[in-house]
Amino acid sequence: MNDLPIPTNDQPMFSTPTQPARGFFDAIPAKTAYWMGIGTGLAITFTVGFFLLLGMYAKGVEFPRKTANGAGANTNQPAPSNPTDTDPSAQQPTAIQVAPVSDSDHIRGDKNAQVTIIEFSDTECPFCKRFHVTMKQLQEAYGGKVSWVYRHFPLDSLHRKAHDEAHATECAAAQGGNDAFWKYIDRLFEITPSNDGLDPAELPKIAQQIGLDVKKFNECQTAKTYAGKIQEQENQGVAAGAQGTPYSVIVSGDQKIPINGALPFDQIKPVLDSLLK
Repeated sequence: MNDLPIPTNDQPMFSTPTQPARGFFDAIPAKTAYWMGIGTGLAITFTVGFFLLLGMYAKGVEFPRKTANGAGANTNQPAPSNPTDTDPSAQQPTAIQVAPVSDSDHIRGDKNAQVTIIEFSDTECPFCKRFHVTMKQLQEAYGGKVSWVYRHFPLDSLHRKAHDEAHATECAAAQGGNDAFWKYIDRLFEITPSNDGLDPAELPKIAQQIGLDVKKFNECQTAKTYAGKIQEQENQGVAAGAQGTPYSVIVSGDQKIPINGALPFDQIKPVLDSLLK
């Protein structure tokens, strides 16, 4: 007779099949796993979208939420990616409909200059603050050959203070003329942190600093006397192709060359040099 091992109390007569180990996802109910998948997909989509928008913002253009008639516009369009949209040296004269310069405009330089740059700007736009410096550099470099026309384009949906600040510059001009306008807006851009960071209490202080009657300035601000003018210039900007700020148009005779965003001096200079030959 064959000798068979006798099981002890610690050794079962028959072995039990080993069950495969269960993973983390095996223990999750199907419904929970479904919603976890949806949530993960959305998180990835939002992350990618965030970085795309960040890239658009870095291009130096802020996008408004308005059209010429005040209706909402699609603001989810990408920033220009075509080189002709970002480099004015690659631009060709286009059929841009920009309102001609008139006596109601604020002009820096010779009104009859060979080249005029018409800028549509927002005082609380950080890129406009940067471009304001660039425009002053261009004025210094070209003297009376290039004039600068400033027109208002406050992005109300982004900067709720910009409209009042634009009006303040008009109240300054009402008292002190074109010279007071430029002194006021230079100082405003100099001190604002941008993105609605300027304390409204600074507006009458700037008026006082440049020698205006503060009482008359405040009365003008309260009356909103120039709200219509600002709206008209906004409409002109939309008609000229403005989709954000800063937006400018270089005008030389029949040639009209758009500038989207806060391009630096070195990118604008070759265009002006070619026009001034």
